[in-house]
Amino acid sequence: MRVLMVGATGRRAGMVLPELTRRGVAVRALVRDSARARIALDHGATEVAIGDLRDPASLDRAVNGVDGVFHINPAFAVGEADLGVAMVNAATAAGVSKFVFSSVIHPSASAMRNHTEKLPVENALSNSGMDYTVLQPAMFMQTLGDFWPGVVEHDRFAAPFSMSAEFCFVDYRDVAEAAAIAMTTDRLSRGTFELCAEGMVTGRTIASTISAMVGRRITAMKIPLDTFLARLPEGPARSQSAQMMIHYDQHGLAGGNALVLRAILGREPRALAEYLSELADTQTDDQFGGSRGTGP
Repeated sequence: MRVLMVGATGRRAGMVLPELTRRGVAVRALVRDSARARIALDHGATEVAIGDLRDPASLDRAVNGVDGVFHINPAFAVGEADLGVAMVNAATAAGVSKFVFSSVIHPSASAMRNHTEKLPVENALSNSGMDYTVLQPAMFMQTLGDFWPGVVEHDRFAAPFSMSAEFCFVDYRDVAEAAAIAMTTDRLSRGTFELCAEGMVTGRTIASTISAMVGRRITAMKIPLDTFLARLPEGPARSQSAQMMIHYDQHGLAGGNALVLRAILGREPRALAEYLSELADTQTDDQFGGSRGTGP
């Protein structure tokens, strides 16, 4: 089986690549340039197609001769929905038989454009005639790694939303495994699946869990939204992140029912505490004042 993969060099979607290759899939990575082509090949891609989601002709070349497509929209891209629909259209025209789309939980959440931009892609898939699977993952546990420097350097879990707001999470490694199952079997054919680990947690819970792991008090702290946004480049990333954080502050991110992901994987999904422990294990005793694992 030959699959065209979008996101093969990405921090999150790149986790799908080894899940496909270990199942005997030959992966053709869609990349923007030769530098990323080298990365994709080093990570296990069989071949590369240099192209651009904004260039229909390059997509037509990329999908030629493949059996399936794995697609994830570029985060916060201008015209994100159009890019996904363009890939669906190219795959349909080429007679691709399988299409797996990594979407997002609650794509109809109208207050967050980075969620609603997935809906047109899902609609295009349902009308395409292809054998498709839509995966709707919760917040990626891996995003907590972006907040980890504050934990190490300042003993605080600091984010621009209420520390009492509740969130559902999923480890993207579990999403990657589900994507590979969808691509290489018929189990998830023509289905749309919410993917969550069990339960919901708050910022305070996260800080408390880390405290127990690293043996020192980690404080949960809400920081000003403007402080957080100042770190981001002007444009869609900043404006859509503002929408998202305002929604999180008011409503969190509802979910946390692991039934679907448990059924897909045939095991318990990775728990947030497990992922946080992995993060903590990457730090040296010196970084946590020599107290790693001694209790709070």
